[in-house]
Amino acid sequence: MSNQFQLMRERRFRPFFFTQFYGAFNDNVFKTALITLVAFHASSLSSIDGGTLATLLPGLFILPFFLFSATAGQIADKYEKSQIIRYVKVFEIGIMLFASAGFFWHNIGLLGAALFMMGMHSTIFGPVKYSYLPQHLKESELIGGNGMVEMGSFVAILLGQVLGAWLATQSQHEIITSIAIIGIALIGYWTSRGVPNSPAADAKLNINWNPVTETYRNIKFIWQHQTIWLAVIAISWFWFYGATLLAQFPSFAKVVLFGDESVFILLLSIFSLGIGIGSLMCEKLSKGKVELGLVVFGAMGLTLFGVDLYYSSTSIHTSLNDKALLDYLTFVSKHFDAQGQYVWTYWRLLADIALIGFFGGLYIVPLYALIQTRSEKSHQSRVIAANNIINALFMVISALFSVWIFKQNYSIPQLFLTTAMLNILVIIYLCIRQPEFFNAFIQWAKLGK
Repeated sequence: MSNQFQLMRERRFRPFFFTQFYGAFNDNVFKTALITLVAFHASSLSSIDGGTLATLLPGLFILPFFLFSATAGQIADKYEKSQIIRYVKVFEIGIMLFASAGFFWHNIGLLGAALFMMGMHSTIFGPVKYSYLPQHLKESELIGGNGMVEMGSFVAILLGQVLGAWLATQSQHEIITSIAIIGIALIGYWTSRGVPNSPAADAKLNINWNPVTETYRNIKFIWQHQTIWLAVIAISWFWFYGATLLAQFPSFAKVVLFGDESVFILLLSIFSLGIGIGSLMCEKLSKGKVELGLVVFGAMGLTLFGVDLYYSSTSIHTSLNDKALLDYLTFVSKHFDAQGQYVWTYWRLLADIALIGFFGGLYIVPLYALIQTRSEKSHQSRVIAANNIINALFMVISALFSVWIFKQNYSIPQLFLTTAMLNILVIIYLCIRQPEFFNAFIQWAKLGK
């Protein structure tokens, strides 16, 4: 049996895995329930229109990454990590009680504050999440452990979004959503009780509470370690790429594919499962070491299938005659052209999305493992914190980039094509600045892994 699945039997990994899983799950149940309510019942929550609210709310969640990541990284380096994890889970229970009041009172102020605090929750947990693994896993287990965590995170995101959307559409959504989010938070705290002791990396660290100067210090630190800096940029680019796709999936399903909400969920499910499978495959393809060749291989897949997504989606657009919105069953099973021939383009499009996710998993997991193995032990959490700040910045740039593309009167498929082509420039830049990536890919390809 693969190492990564054996880890699920061990106390050093299993409680941590489920704690982070339930945290990501609850994040997305709450966020999706709130955004769905805003989409369908904005008038009962605020005088602000639904479109404006739907744009502002995700920003409330991302803002804490800029404000508190630097402090969170120092806390994770200074203090014992299992205790931090449990404090974070208690904080989550409090947030969900706060959010429940917002649901019952239909108060967008309370709900927005809860969303901001969930962003704080994720900000504090992030540096602990990735610096915990190298403390408890051997270097040969890091690829498998990171693969399991990435797989768990994306499955949790998918399930959370599906459940959140369903809860928000129920007639008694206030009570059942509240029960769900508080219950998930309590389960998360219970699993955190089993996380083993994780000694402080730098107990003598004096915390700098100024987020501006500490953020500058962290970024300066990783800039001085160019291998780590380039890994952080490469990870942040993945979040740019992924955020660009995921943000457009609802409109893409409706406007380009003429599908209803179930088609959007289908796209999201396939993408998430693709990332999960790709993340799990990393260990097998790496054979127990941090295989940087997979980063280049993954990037090649992101471009190849991103370009093909453009062609498959534009083919669907031109071949579809019936403009009625389709459910997911009709989308995958009942498409014929004017001559009565089955149109395989639909399956091709779904394969493109699945493979973008799959190669994304191959791309991202070795990069996280690289940061964990190359960072100084005393600075690991602060490096992860700096990574989270730059990730958040790239996601904001992704949103601005999409707005700019649309202002040039380009379509969603053209946005996907542009992003896939930009990916070529990013990987060329990465290989030129750090030839280790390209050399590792050539060696990996020669060995036929």
